[in-house]
Amino acid sequence: MKKKVISAGHICLDITPVFPVGGSHKVSDLLKPGKLINMEAADVHTGGSVSNTGLAMKILGANVSLAGKIGDDAFGNLVKKTLEDYGASDGLIVGEGESTSYSVILAIPGIDRIFLHHNGANNTFLAEDIRDTELTDAALFHFGYPPLMRKMYLEEGAELIKLLKKAGDAGAAVSLDLAAVDPSAEVGQARWDKILEKAIPLTDFFVPSVEELCYMLDRERFLQWQERAAGRDITEVLDPETDIRPLADRCMELGAKVLLIKCGAPGLYYRTAPKETLEKISSRAELDCEAWADQEGFEKSYVPDQVLSGTGAGDTTIAAFLTAMLDGYSLEDCVHLAAATGASCVAAYDALSGLKSLDELKKRIDAGWKKYE
Repeated sequence: MKKKVISAGHICLDITPVFPVGGSHKVSDLLKPGKLINMEAADVHTGGSVSNTGLAMKILGANVSLAGKIGDDAFGNLVKKTLEDYGASDGLIVGEGESTSYSVILAIPGIDRIFLHHNGANNTFLAEDIRDTELTDAALFHFGYPPLMRKMYLEEGAELIKLLKKAGDAGAAVSLDLAAVDPSAEVGQARWDKILEKAIPLTDFFVPSVEELCYMLDRERFLQWQERAAGRDITEVLDPETDIRPLADRCMELGAKVLLIKCGAPGLYYRTAPKETLEKISSRAELDCEAWADQEGFEKSYVPDQVLSGTGAGDTTIAAFLTAMLDGYSLEDCVHLAAATGASCVAAYDALSGLKSLDELKKRIDAGWKKYE
């Protein structure tokens, strides 16, 4: 029987207006006051960690329950209907009188995405929203996007720490993903370095993006990266050894066990702790601690068939990594499959329709799927 997984945290409705092929791809030309832009039909799907990572794990064959909070509104009904179609709506929490989170994603061809986001009911999500009975026999508890959930970052993350400890005490392995932080908003003033100092030791699989992690742990370094990038995607200017490794060193000092850092189109950095540290991970995950111990590397991305949108690529990358881990794949295969899933995801506008089975991906990898140089 498949190991039980709970995917909890942020959930929303993603609305992606599809820009027509051709014409200007400059934001300054497109988004002018008073201008009418003729668009293609909008792509509307559920989004956020709960949907992107949780449903991706389900599609990839994992036994997943979803736990997210929505409002009792029209957007909430759309989210619920989508999860019902996947047979995964039982864990939804409906906040009476609250609004459902949504993102309007401007995926203009040739530039990085622009997000217009509303946190909605995610802001009132609490540790007690995860019932003790749901954690019974769970092999993995995955939590995503605390920066987009207000209660999770107030008071130096007290509610987040309470939740992670609750899951670990119930016997589940714990994985944690982050999200981008708006420096000008309340969340940008939170002491994320202090929050991570307490959260990482309670986490078995820590899977942040490099920009998020740097912003939280080393703000000065992050500003230097922004200067160096000069408006380009930060991940294009990073060196694994001099830029990413120091952040990984800090995570390992804080007690990280299995670290996977998403580095955008270039690929994935991974690092694992010694065997005696990995043995602290719940036995329900059935991790081969000896084989996984003391590993480090950078996995370059596979070349996708096409690039339509990066929406959900990081989330589905994580989904493949965690699903493969629970299925007993080696660390090397887990990282390969994670990178391959990210390449599959960007070939569609939404997070899920481009996904392939792990077996299909493994065959393509073994057949020599080309990677970026």
